[in-house]
Amino acid sequence: MELAIGIILGCCALGAGMAMIAGIGPGIGEGNAVAKACEAIGRQPESKGAVTSTMLMGCAIAETTGIYALVIAILLIFVAPNILVDILVETMQSL
Repeated sequence: MELAIGIILGCCALGAGMAMIAGIGPGIGEGNAVAKACEAIGRQPESKGAVTSTMLMGCAIAETTGIYALVIAILLIFVAPNILVDILVETMQSL
C-alpha cells in the first residue's frame, strides 16, 4: 500500500511539473506581442494609444493560459493526492 501511495504522489508531482510547462507559451507570446507593438509604435507614433490598448488586451488573454496551468498544478500538488489516497484506502478496506 505504501508503494501505491508513493506512485500516486509521484504521478501528481510529475503532472504538476508538466502542467507548469504551459507557462512557457504565454511568456513567448507576450514577448512577441510587445516586440511587435514597439515596432508598430516606432513606425507610426500617432497610433500609440490604439496599439498599446490592443497589446494589453492580447497579453491579458494570453496570460490566462499560464494562470490555468498554475491552478491545475496547485490542484495536483495539494488536492489530488488526498483524494486519490482516500480512494485507495477505501478500496483496500472494502477488499
